[in-house]
Amino acid sequence: MPRNSLKLAVALSLLATPLLSACGGSSAASDEKVVTVYSADGLKGEKGDGWYDRVFKDFEKQTGIKVEYVEGGSGEMVQRAAREKPNPQADVLVTLPPFIQQADGKGLLQKYAPKGSDQVSGADKAADGTWTSVVNNYFGFIHNKKELKQPPTTWEDLLDGTYKNKLQYSTPGVAGDGTAVLIKAMHDFGGEKPAMEYLGRLQANNVGPSASTGKLAPKVDKGELLVANGDVQMNYAQSKSMPNLGIWFPARDGGNPTTFALPYAAGLVTDAPHTENGKKLLDFMLSRAAQLQVSEIGGGFSARQDVKTTDANAIALATIMEGVEIFEPDWDDIDKNLTTYVEAWKSATGS
Repeated sequence: MPRNSLKLAVALSLLATPLLSACGGSSAASDEKVVTVYSADGLKGEKGDGWYDRVFKDFEKQTGIKVEYVEGGSGEMVQRAAREKPNPQADVLVTLPPFIQQADGKGLLQKYAPKGSDQVSGADKAADGTWTSVVNNYFGFIHNKKELKQPPTTWEDLLDGTYKNKLQYSTPGVAGDGTAVLIKAMHDFGGEKPAMEYLGRLQANNVGPSASTGKLAPKVDKGELLVANGDVQMNYAQSKSMPNLGIWFPARDGGNPTTFALPYAAGLVTDAPHTENGKKLLDFMLSRAAQLQVSEIGGGFSARQDVKTTDANAIALATIMEGVEIFEPDWDDIDKNLTTYVEAWKSATGS
């Protein structure tokens, strides 16, 4: 090759290198033995004993890939990923509905069907293959078993003066479980208007906003709060070290307790800096071994229909869910109208 041609080839190859990096292709960055996870709280243990703790440790040991973990409210994690869209920092995003649908709508997730996702129920994964549930879960409330001789059972109970400044729920539109308060209230009260009317009345007892649901359980356990919102998986796992937590599901006066599935759903971030590592982690989280640990270690429900657990936690969780009616929200409607519902809540509560 002539000398000038050789110089031109070298120059072009140097110019091409950053382009590969920017596209998340075969760059030095994509070859790093690291994977970054942005996740809603609940699956990592307070004392390093949660499902994430075990899964990430086993994954690192098996693959040599280090997991970098960033935690926050569901909406907060999606907002962060959206801000970083021009230069993605996360590889895997784990969040609750309707925020996983929101992330999909913003183009933050790329199509990838992890191994084992064929065993996940159609209602618990995206039709277009952009996300799939890795841990099934249900929305719920918690109360302090020690301080309350007569625990609440209905929404109406929570309006009592006993709960003034002793009740708190996480912020709708920011936290997944906070948004779930709106979804359940609209279902139980029969629509947006009566639900907002009730939540407006409940505001007299409400302490105020909280970006993270996970931070409410320690306050309930200590008696600083008597009631808060949460979810079955997170609160059951927390109850191992917080013995005063009781899980319950509000009913309408004279009605049955209700809840709905609120799974931890995971997707591969679009143009992720470590796409292949993200795929490997998603495969690992849905593996039979990891799914068998969901109840035993994480206090949750396996996302795979072919994984049947019979450990003590699985039995206890089944008992908690006995007699509770499970409804399926219209996630398309909620995704489309979430901003409207949150604004209605702000107006009703003065938040």
